[in-house]
Formats: sequence, C-alpha cells, structure tokens
Amino acid sequence: MVKRDRIVDEFIELVKIDSLTRQEREMADRLKEKLQSMGLDVYEDDAGEKIGGNSGNLICTLQGEKNAPPILLMAHMDTVVPGIGKKPVVQGNIIKSDGTTILGGDDVAGIESILEAIRVLQEDKIPHGDVQIAFTIAEEGGLFGAKNLDYSRITAKYGFVMDSGGSIGTVAVKAPSQNKIDIIVKGKAAHAGMEPEKGINAISLASEAISNMKLGRIDSETTANIGIINGGLATNIICDRVELKAEARSRDEGKLEEQTAHMKECFEKAAKKFGGSVEFKAELMYPSFNIGENEQIIKILEKAARNCGLPLVLEATGGGSDTNIINGKGIQAVDMAIGMEKVHSVEEQICIDDIVKAAEFLVEIVKAVE
Repeated sequence: MVKRDRIVDEFIELVKIDSLTRQEREMADRLKEKLQSMGLDVYEDDAGEKIGGNSGNLICTLQGEKNAPPILLMAHMDTVVPGIGKKPVVQGNIIKSDGTTILGGDDVAGIESILEAIRVLQEDKIPHGDVQIAFTIAEEGGLFGAKNLDYSRITAKYGFVMDSGGSIGTVAVKAPSQNKIDIIVKGKAAHAGMEPEKGINAISLASEAISNMKLGRIDSETTANIGIINGGLATNIICDRVELKAEARSRDEGKLEEQTAHMKECFEKAAKKFGGSVEFKAELMYPSFNIGENEQIIKILEKAARNCGLPLVLEATGGGSDTNIINGKGIQAVDMAIGMEKVHSVEEQICIDDIVKAAEFLVEIVKAVE
C-alpha cells in the first residue's frame, strides 16, 4: 500500500538536494543508496563523462517472477536554475517553493513516484515481470542523459516516463520532433556617420528575413520561434554580423522539414537583397513519437486507470522529453503526468495527493502488464 507520509518525507528530502544539469552527483549517490537498500544492483553508466557532467545515468532492474514483458520506469535527476539551496514549504496538501528558487518537483515527483511504487511492489509481494528503472542526467535543455544512456542494459519493451504536468491519468502519446537552428548573418562594417552607404547592416538583413517568416503557431502540429539574437559592436559601426538561435517543431516530419526550409529561404532571400551572406545550420534534437490508440501500451494504461479509478486522458504535447529519445531507440514509451505545476519558475508547486496517485497508478501499470 502506498504510504503518504513516507512520500512526503522523501520528496522533501530529495528536493533539498542541489542537482543542476551536469551536477547531479549528490542526487545520484542518494538515489543509489535508496535503490541498493531495496536490494537492487545499481549500474551507473558513462554518460556524465561524455557530456562533461559529474554523474552518469542510474540503471537497475527489479527482477520479476511473472512471465510478462519487461517495462521501464524513468525520470530525470537534474533541475533548472535557480535551483541551489531549495527550501520546500508544506501548506496543507501543497508543497511549494519558498519563492526564491524552483521547487524541483520537476522531476523529483517522478523519481518519488517510482521509488514508492517499487517499495509497494516489494512490501505487498505483488507479482510482476521485470521492472527496469532509469534515472537520467541532463534532461533539461537537451535530453543529454537519455541520448547517452547505456541501452545495452535496457531490455524493456514498454516505457513509462514520469515527467509531465497535468492531472494524474493524463498521458502524452504524441510529441514533436525539434530542429535546433543556428544562423549567422554576415554584412559589411562601415562608419555609421561618415560612410554608412559602404556598409551592409546585418541587423537590417536579419530583420527583413524575420519579418517575412512564419513563426509561432504554424498549424496544430507545428511551431517555430526565433529565440536569441546577438549582434553589433557600437552605434557608430554598421553591424556586420548577427547570430541567431531558433527552433522549429512538428509532430509531422514532413512539416518540420518544410518549416525549416522556409526559414532558411527567408534568410537567403534577405541576404540576396542586401548583398550579405547567411550560414544556416539545422540539427535534429530529438525525434517525434506517435502511439496509436490500439497499441498494447495503451491497453495497459486503460486497465491500470480503471483499476485505480483514474480518468485516462491521451493527449498530444508540443514539448520534448526523454520519451522522445527512448521511442527513437525502439522502446514504445509514453510521458506520464505527475501533477507538477508552474515548473521552471519560483512559483513551482505540487499537490501531495498527485504524487500519491502517481505512485498508485504506477503500481497498477506494473500489475496490468501481461
């Protein structure tokens, strides 16, 4: 049986740990101790070495005695800034930040729901197949832990990633691919007061391109954004270089390529008009996924939701997560809501009932796998 007080105490213990991206060592060590105390053999891979971090991903398996497909439960150990010196505040049924940092429920709520579910499986002697656990590093800002996870250690057929907002029972079954786009616009420097005619203003060139570009919500599956612009040295110099960072996302691969090509074309046309040049680089950050309603993983979720009285809501999301990466590795996976609210802000909070329900849902998912 899920124990509410144990969940609250451990959640508060874990969110107090500083665990910024690439600095997850203390969190990894604490989780390793907890998993080992449950009798699990924990393996730490070399993902941290590959990305310049101080910890790798943690992988372990709760061996099962039931003849059922192995599954993977997954959450990430890192947090965004400001995430140093977090002080959680409990107010009734709510745990929130004290207002000076994030809370860290993204993704300690996911971690805690997994830890509690494993304890319940053991304590209540619930029959199950193999349950694998992966706690990843560096999810925030690039999904780097999942990208460098030692998949030779993963045999799971289905994955349940605990890392989404919304009410418990909400499950992301569709998510977009994302292209990271870096652009360098080159013009020609000149004295802005004495001979501006001899210059080519890279800021004007970039402005022309952006003004002719489709951005924001393109359609129900596709978005695009120019996020960062840097350029210029002084007001008396015609700017000869501008660097831009942008992105395009779509749940349709064809639409993603079409939007990316459109953005490139806008810059190329502006460069031709002004007489400058453009370097345009697009890199796929993660693939899309689309889980059909008739897939076995959905049937597992439906049965589990019925058994714990939750409404199952299947949704499409515009964000990316470790779920995208593991789907791309051939593990059919969904992103599960854990109730976190106002994440990546100093107003972040979570309802205790939601962490409890998330753990109960996970237990029922494990029981439903046949």
